Amino acid sequence: MRNFKNSLLILILLQIIIGFMFSSCNNDGNKEQSSDQNKKKDSVADDPFLSHYPEKAGMILLTDRPPQLETPLKVLRKDITPNESFFVRWHLSNILREIDVDTFRLVIDGDVDKPLSLSMNDLKTKFKPCKIIALAECAGNSRSLFKPQVPGSQWVNGGMGNAEWTGVKVKDILEMAGIKKNVVDISFDGLDEGPLPGVPDFVKSLSVAHAMDDEVMIAYQMNGKDIPMLNGFPLKLVVPGWYATYWVGALHKIEVLNKPFDGFWMKKAYLAPDNPQGNEKSDSLSKKMVPVTTLALHSIFVEPEPDAVVPSGKPCLVEGLAFDGGIEIKKVELSMDNGATWIESKLDPEISKYSWRRWRYNWTPSASGTYHLKVKATNAAGETQSTAQWNRSGYGRTVIETLDVTVK
Repeated sequence: MRNFKNSLLILILLQIIIGFMFSSCNNDGNKEQSSDQNKKKDSVADDPFLSHYPEKAGMILLTDRPPQLETPLKVLRKDITPNESFFVRWHLSNILREIDVDTFRLVIDGDVDKPLSLSMNDLKTKFKPCKIIALAECAGNSRSLFKPQVPGSQWVNGGMGNAEWTGVKVKDILEMAGIKKNVVDISFDGLDEGPLPGVPDFVKSLSVAHAMDDEVMIAYQMNGKDIPMLNGFPLKLVVPGWYATYWVGALHKIEVLNKPFDGFWMKKAYLAPDNPQGNEKSDSLSKKMVPVTTLALHSIFVEPEPDAVVPSGKPCLVEGLAFDGGIEIKKVELSMDNGATWIESKLDPEISKYSWRRWRYNWTPSASGTYHLKVKATNAAGETQSTAQWNRSGYGRTVIETLDVTVK
C-alpha cells in the first residue's frame, strides 16, 4: 500500500509554522537577503522559502486545499522536469492519500462488449507498453500575467512540466473491451472527490476518435518511476498536445458513451472564447464559449530571472522555452529594444513533437540602463504570438512576453 497520509498532515502543520515565522520578520532587508540566498542555491530541495510536500522538493504554494504547487522558474532550465519538481494541480479537495495497488482496479464499462476490471499487473503484462515525452500544462498557466487581473490560481509560468510517460494506449484497452458502433464519447474519472455531496465529480471526456488515436495513453510511470501521489498515482491519463485539465490523475474509471458527455467540467468549466486567440474584452464578454483543448503557442523566458541585474559589456545568456500543441516550433525571435527590432535565437534540437523546445541567445549589452526584452515564437503553420490578449478565466495565454533587465 502506498501511503503518505501522516507525512502530509505533519508537513502541512510545519508549513503553517514556518510561514508564520518568516512572515513575522519579513522586512525589506530580509527580502534582499533571501533573494541573494536563493540565487546561490543550486537546488530547490533545501530552499526554506518554498513549500515542501511528500515526494516533492521545494515548490511554490498556490493553495493547500486542494494542493496546487507551482514549479520554480530555475527548474524549467532542465529539459525534463524532475518528478519531485513537477507542478501539482487538483480540483477537488478530497484527494487520495493512500492507495493499495494490489486491490486497485481500472474499470472500463458502458457501451462495450466486455466490461473490464484491470489490475496494475494486467496493465503492465497484458498490453504492449508505450512511451512518449510530452508537456503537461495547466490551462491557467501564466494567469497572473493577464491585465486586468482575473480570478483563479495565480500561476506565473511554472504551471507546466515536461516528462517521459510510460503506459498503455487507451486504444488498446478499448479494443480489448470491444466498443460498440454507436459510441460518441469516452469519459475519464479520477478517485478525487468533492468536500460536499453537491460538488460535481471531476470527469473529463474525449471524442471516441481522439481516444482511439495512437497517442492518448494511460501512464503508470513518469520519468521511469511510479507517478508521485500528488501527480495522480497510480494511473494518469496523458493527452499529448492538450491542456492538462484532460490529464485526469488517479484514473480509475473509463466509461464508453453512446451520446455526448455533458458533465460540469466539460460544459460549464474550462471554457474560452470561440476564436483563435481565446480573446474577449472585459466590458464585452464573448457569448460563445468552447472547451479549451490544444496548447496555445507561447514562449517564455527562464534566464535571466525577472528584474535581474547583469553587467554591461559582458556576455549574458538569454534562454527560454517555446511550445504549442504539436505543430512544431520553427523559430523564436527576441527583441532587446521593446519590440522595435527582432533577432532570431538559436533553437535546441527538438525533444519530441509534444515537448517544449528550448531557445538561447548570447547577448552582450553595450550600455547601462533598463532593457525591455520581448520574445515571440512562430510555428510550422506560420502562426505567431499575439501582442495583446485577455479572457475572463486567464486560459491559453499566447501573448508576447516581456522581461525587464537592468544593465550596470
